[in-house]
Amino acid sequence: MVTQGVLSRTVRDSASLYDALVGDRTAPSDQTARPNNPFIKQIHDPPPKLRVGYTYTSAINHSPHPEAITAVENTARLLTELGHDVKPVEPPYDDAALARDFLVVWFASLHHEVSSIKQRFGARNRHFEADTLAAAELGRAAGLDALRSALSKVNDHIRSLTAFHACHDVLLTPTLAAPPPVVGAGTTPRALRGLERLTAGVRGGKALIRTGILDQIVHDNLSWVPYTQAANLTGRPAISVPMHWTQTGLPLGVQFLGRWGADGDLLRIAAQLERAQPWIHRYPTTVRRVVRTAGTSMNETQTAKVALTAQIGDNHRE
Repeated sequence: MVTQGVLSRTVRDSASLYDALVGDRTAPSDQTARPNNPFIKQIHDPPPKLRVGYTYTSAINHSPHPEAITAVENTARLLTELGHDVKPVEPPYDDAALARDFLVVWFASLHHEVSSIKQRFGARNRHFEADTLAAAELGRAAGLDALRSALSKVNDHIRSLTAFHACHDVLLTPTLAAPPPVVGAGTTPRALRGLERLTAGVRGGKALIRTGILDQIVHDNLSWVPYTQAANLTGRPAISVPMHWTQTGLPLGVQFLGRWGADGDLLRIAAQLERAQPWIHRYPTTVRRVVRTAGTSMNETQTAKVALTAQIGDNHRE
């Protein structure tokens, strides 16, 4: 369902790492066409004029945070200034239905992983986090029919994106529907974790499903991040670019979703935006405050260590 990508601070580093992941370009592949030109070379050329459709509308979250809306609108204006054809669009897919299918496939995959680990290593329920056990139990209880139905609908979502990409090169959305949450904000309360372990232990997933819990999970767990499941589920390439900084000094990205095989185009548009609005010098406000306090004589490695320590410490205090 998902292909692991890379997390970097520059488009150059992302391009280099994806070149390493692609490997030998002459080897046969049953995946998308391999780029003839390495990504690290592609990013030095600006992309052609692209047709960009942008939206922040979501059926999962009807009221995205104003900062998320600002992130998209400011990026849309910059893209227009850079010569691209940029227009507002309606979401090309039903993101609420897509999110539900995403969870069904995700939970089924998690059930398989937990079962495999138990079989291979003799692990017991106590060796897993309660949230993992609960999600795996929902995947088991949903059964094969629900999984087959969700997988069959993936093709519907792919067709919706294919129709969109016939008229647009890229879809621009927020990466998150709200500013980055504080570390620990999503921690399940202790009492509920106990209930999750009990449900998994007695295989009570079917009873939970009958309560409509999947729709509640979609709302509670995906309303702050409703835009990224499309790439996860359909396998289309996407990239998150840190184009906006909130009033509290936190980065808030925008996502570009491309057509099948458009990885190079996404890297090129990200590189173009990076040149127009660099971000390598920017750090969250709390990190910059601690780095200034530590002094300016540190080398880059020392600064990075202090920045990471500051961020961890600040999140822990919050």
